[in-house]
Amino acid sequence: MRLLQQKISRRSQTRTPGVLPVRVRGKEASGAMFEALAHTLDLTPTGARLGAIRHELKALDTLVVLFRKRRIEFTVMWTKLLGGQKNAGNTEYQVGLQMVAQEGDPWGLGTTQSNLHSSSRATGAA
Repeated sequence: MRLLQQKISRRSQTRTPGVLPVRVRGKEASGAMFEALAHTLDLTPTGARLGAIRHELKALDTLVVLFRKRRIEFTVMWTKLLGGQKNAGNTEYQVGLQMVAQEGDPWGLGTTQSNLHSSSRATGAA
């Protein structure tokens, strides 16, 4: 019974809130290539959630994120249409990304996997 009362999370890493400007390159669901400005909403050592994406994307497509002088390849894990309709002309999506190749500190913010894991243990978070 106690196990049912605990919140079960599939997330293996802690999300760190952080808004960073990024440039995104990829292929829309229609097949057209695009490049656009966006921003992160939160970060993990192996992924990110982006906002201000104005292109419809498909899960499992590859997206390239350019941040500072870094070029990081991600796989689109999910997309979420925010308020509105697809054909309204002013659509905006949030996108969940998972890094293709593991990097030590992809965002250059000292948020390596070991740093986040040890800080979550210190605060008592799982």
